[in-house]
Amino acid sequence: MGGEGNVYTLSEVSEHNKRKDCWLVIEGQVYDVTKFLDDHPGGDEVLLSATGKDATDDFEDVGHSSAAKAMMDEFYVGEIDSSTIPTQTKYTPPKQPHYNQDKTTEFIIKLLQFLVPLLILGLAFGIRIYTKSA
Repeated sequence: MGGEGNVYTLSEVSEHNKRKDCWLVIEGQVYDVTKFLDDHPGGDEVLLSATGKDATDDFEDVGHSSAAKAMMDEFYVGEIDSSTIPTQTKYTPPKQPHYNQDKTTEFIIKLLQFLVPLLILGLAFGIRIYTKSA
């Protein structure tokens, strides 16, 4: 394996993000996959989109064969300084407002203040039309 003992920061590895110079970080190890771009079964865009970050999850999600994993040895250039990889924060949904039952009575009162006059008005028009037709 070439480059044994070299330790790179994520920013150093991130500079290698082009078709003619493509490095990936997988499981804490840095790989120069430039020569493999044309041969990658998923196409070069898959590899290029995984540059500049820890691509371990991307690599594992695909389910590579043991032969593919063994092939990685020839592209190894060193290790990644793990302190330079940002920690993934777990998504925390925003807090929902607390349901206040006291406000329910306020809502019902406001609703009734709107509906009762409409009901009285509708009833008055109904009586008026009924008395005119009789």
